[in-house]
Amino acid sequence: MHDSIPTLAELDNDGALQEAADKAGITRSTLLRRSAFVGGGLIVGGLPVAFSLAQGVSKGDIDILNYALTLEFLEAAFYNEAVEKGALNGQLKRFAKIVAEHENAHVDALKQTLGSKAVKKPSFNFKGTTDAESTFAATALVLEDAGVKAYLGQAGNIKADAVLKAAASILPVEARHAAWIASIIGKGSSSPSPAPETFQSAADMATILSAVGATGFITTESGADAPSAVSGTPNVAG
Repeated sequence: MHDSIPTLAELDNDGALQEAADKAGITRSTLLRRSAFVGGGLIVGGLPVAFSLAQGVSKGDIDILNYALTLEFLEAAFYNEAVEKGALNGQLKRFAKIVAEHENAHVDALKQTLGSKAVKKPSFNFKGTTDAESTFAATALVLEDAGVKAYLGQAGNIKADAVLKAAASILPVEARHAAWIASIIGKGSSSPSPAPETFQSAADMATILSAVGATGFITTESGADAPSAVSGTPNVAG
């Protein structure tokens, strides 16, 4: 039994992957080097992007990155508060700590990518939802579902390949968070399913920002250049 994820070399015991790599002109050393990135985590301390926002990245893409940053600020603040308050136990405590690390890393990476173009962090009031396990879990599920729909909703609007790859690297993490919290919440017939849809639905920026605004969680604007996150009336769960 392995205590960690096996390497590609360990998985390729019949040589099939190497055979395919040979046909593609990829050497064994290159294949193993790439597998190390996969097994060890390619995204460590930053997004898998290397581009200057001043070089060919549209204002629309910058707006999308700031939109993502606003949502990541929200999620990071929510989980940080939940961890600090100490009301969680067992699986929920572990979930909150790990997801807090993920969301904080997303914030740092997006801020680093945007540089001076990054919106400022808003202020938040989570209205006591982090005070008890039941309200924390329900709110976490709503936020993660909203995050998945938000990232997917922008996929067709992103112009730069590097920005698309960055968003695509975060989307499955948010989906895993949503599945994880749904699994923790329960197993009853009325409990949320970790995989509720055959095809994931998306939501546009206006819908998500209006829904987030309706929660009242964001108490100040994130900056004049940022998409407004405090308008509208729909419920996030809608």
